[in-house]
Amino acid sequence: MNRPQPTPPSQDSAETTTSGTGFRRRSFIATAAAALTAVKSLRADEFGPGAAPVRYPDHRLVKLDDRCSKLMLGNTPIQRLYHSSNMLWAEGPAWNGSGKYLVWSDIPNNVQLRWLEEDGHVSVIRNPANNSNGNTFDKQGRQISFEHLTRTVARYEYDGTRTVLADKFNGKSLNAPNDGVVHPETGDVWFSDPGYGALMDYEGTLADTGSVQPMQKEAIYRWEASTGKLFKVTDEIFKPNGVCFSPDYKKLYAADTGASHYPDAPKNIKVWDVVDSKTLANGREFASMNLVMEDGSTKAGFADGIRADIHGNIWASAGWVGQGYDGVHVFAAEDGARIGQILLPEICSNVCFGGTKRNRLFMTGSQSLYAVYLNVRGAHFC
Repeated sequence: MNRPQPTPPSQDSAETTTSGTGFRRRSFIATAAAALTAVKSLRADEFGPGAAPVRYPDHRLVKLDDRCSKLMLGNTPIQRLYHSSNMLWAEGPAWNGSGKYLVWSDIPNNVQLRWLEEDGHVSVIRNPANNSNGNTFDKQGRQISFEHLTRTVARYEYDGTRTVLADKFNGKSLNAPNDGVVHPETGDVWFSDPGYGALMDYEGTLADTGSVQPMQKEAIYRWEASTGKLFKVTDEIFKPNGVCFSPDYKKLYAADTGASHYPDAPKNIKVWDVVDSKTLANGREFASMNLVMEDGSTKAGFADGIRADIHGNIWASAGWVGQGYDGVHVFAAEDGARIGQILLPEICSNVCFGGTKRNRLFMTGSQSLYAVYLNVRGAHFC
């Protein structure tokens, strides 16, 4: 759930189709080109209270496949709920259903912010926040944060005290926990540890060794609620970033942003089968981040935060390419085909479903918080 650096995404590829799709190249290009032509002038000032009215349907909600038509609404806009020039990198949105608020992190500024559904009020909920990245809530409603500065998974109790759930594996410090989800039946916390926050002081702290290499192999872990033990569930991925479960919790998805540091790493989203709610098996590519652009070239950015809707479609924040790419990409549950996009004027770092009906997609994008109502509910609140 952290922006990948320092290597920018590749600009060209020999691939002629988007991986996992059944689209013919010519048809796909024509559909995408029509959508992108309408957003060439996409700017941040088109959003927010002072923006001009949006003519419905919002042209920034792009449908690339008929399967997306039932997911998006024709009479709703993308809203910019909050923007601040002082915010440096918005990340880790999570919805609290009881409090009816959204919490997210501004990693470099070392704070967590809160947006209230009641009146849109934004305030600082935690300062300092240990350069937290991702956030979620457990089945008791307690906030869990994945912290760069302390390289820790921490839980905030009802009285405000902080409990460390995990900070070491096999006697060695974790790299920098990034994103995580809670299994509702067991209460176990599944999280990624790619190490971005341990590679720079800007969003955490450089490792004591002074090396930009992770302290141990990047991996996905499971913290077991019943015993407090930590288990590595897979390291068959270059740099696991955003993670999410399928609606039935039988699959785990993870965005791989390893290409930020490993030239041979694919820019994709992987999926595994969850076995007995404890382990992972059969890891494979679910979706590629390659996208055929308006000019016919194929470009690939990075997926970051990911969440599933009730039908199993995956909504992935995406960025580091530019106009026509950055925002949110929607991938079909059945085959991983890219079926839609939500185009934003900023790089989108993460997403979560929330709101009273769980039909609102919240998106953190660089220096802003965006939201859009959908015709589908999220599989999980956070």
